[in-house]
Amino acid sequence: MSHEFTATLTTNSGAAPIQADPSADPVRFEGDAMVLFLCPGGVSGAAAEVDRATGGLISRLIDAGELTGKRYECVPLLAPPGLACGQLLVIGTGSADEVDAGLLYRAAAVAARQLSSRPRSRVGFLAEGRWTNEQLEQAVAGAAVGMVGQDLYRAEKKQHPFATTIWLEAAVEVVGRGALIADGVNLARRLVNLPPDDLYPETFAEEAATIAGRAGLEIEIWDQARLERENCRALLAVARGSTRSPRLVLLHYRGLRGSGQPGGPPDLALVGKGVTFDSGGLSLKPSDGMLTMKCDMSGAAAALGAIATIAALKLPVHVVAAVGLVENMNGSAAYKLGDVVTARSGVTIEIHNTDAEGRVVLADVLDVVADLQPRRIVDTATLTGACMVALGRDIAGVFTNDQACCDAVTAAAEAVGERVWQLPMDRDFDEQIESPVADIKNVGDGRLGGAITAAKLLERFVRGIPWTHIDIAGPAFADKPRPWIAGGGTGSMVRPFVELARRTGHAKA
Repeated sequence: MSHEFTATLTTNSGAAPIQADPSADPVRFEGDAMVLFLCPGGVSGAAAEVDRATGGLISRLIDAGELTGKRYECVPLLAPPGLACGQLLVIGTGSADEVDAGLLYRAAAVAARQLSSRPRSRVGFLAEGRWTNEQLEQAVAGAAVGMVGQDLYRAEKKQHPFATTIWLEAAVEVVGRGALIADGVNLARRLVNLPPDDLYPETFAEEAATIAGRAGLEIEIWDQARLERENCRALLAVARGSTRSPRLVLLHYRGLRGSGQPGGPPDLALVGKGVTFDSGGLSLKPSDGMLTMKCDMSGAAAALGAIATIAALKLPVHVVAAVGLVENMNGSAAYKLGDVVTARSGVTIEIHNTDAEGRVVLADVLDVVADLQPRRIVDTATLTGACMVALGRDIAGVFTNDQACCDAVTAAAEAVGERVWQLPMDRDFDEQIESPVADIKNVGDGRLGGAITAAKLLERFVRGIPWTHIDIAGPAFADKPRPWIAGGGTGSMVRPFVELARRTGHAKA
């Protein structure tokens, strides 16, 4: 008996069902294609079952060197003898001791991406019995992410989500969780991939309201008038150069714990930078640097996708998500170099670069969140090019005022296969953001250590609450396709945030 799960978080209506069939016979599976995961060095597990059914085809191809099982090697076998499926796609996972949740997420995505190059009505993925539940969960998520492209506005799509995906010999509840996680990632990707004339502060807030209604989240949307009453003058300063008015969105998920009561301060606050387009303001970016700046709200997309997924999974944890939404433009009222803005907390910030706007926005958002006294704050932002210089495109930088908080964040990221690296937060860097005319300035002394000085500014606004900042300037947006994902938004940090919330809830249970 198969069990079906249909994505419900995204605001588009094209969600395709994902099914789990624990008792399915892969030999008799009738579909356009079936995916088989293969390790090097021979056949075992599900591969052995398929090998027997095909009269030793898999073994012969291994002996001939046509199948190696190397990571992400993808080999299609058309009309395989002894199987009912039209195609067997063999995807390599590397040696058994290398297999983890992150690798399976990408391997499943590679297979799904290859198969989604044309429409398919029914595709099966053959789970391995030796996988843990956590590994299967991420494999399910990877397959559902890999089949979705960024071509939202193309008449002829390059990728085609399968009409139905079936996970064979897989636990029902695990497949269901994986499907929900994928939905959160794809939600974040979709928001990032929308053009800035369609997604701006007001429409992002409207999307958040729609998702809150579907996921059962409490939501507050602060418009310009409310932001002015709340003295969010740093965020408002960044927004002045645009005709689009800013927003701040607060979302609450109050998961019931063992006592059945949701009371007390939030266990976890997720904060996201939501600059829906960043021209650089008066510190204008060159065209090449501006082209992808619709992605400067990736942190906000991650926070929204994560809290919606946390609610869908019904995790026993109280989470708040907060996003500050602005456009950074260079209209006649734009904030200027040399201006001094007063943040909501009362801290004054001298502006030395209007393109260092994300930290100015987050200064007010973090202060709003600090009022709620969460036990832990984690923010994520496409904050600095300096972090990309240090760590490249695939690794996020992590900064903290509390090592235990940071360790929890990095462990969650590593568990799902997203790469992060902690950078120092020495007190010496505080001196680099001191201003002669205000409390602080919005950049450090030159380009050196720029990711750290940006984090140092944010630290001023968390009031000593355990806090970790994640700079996702590199991994949030793929400038070109990867084997496991189309170019564009990647959904970076959605899966780590969900895993962090799950571990937080379990620790309190």
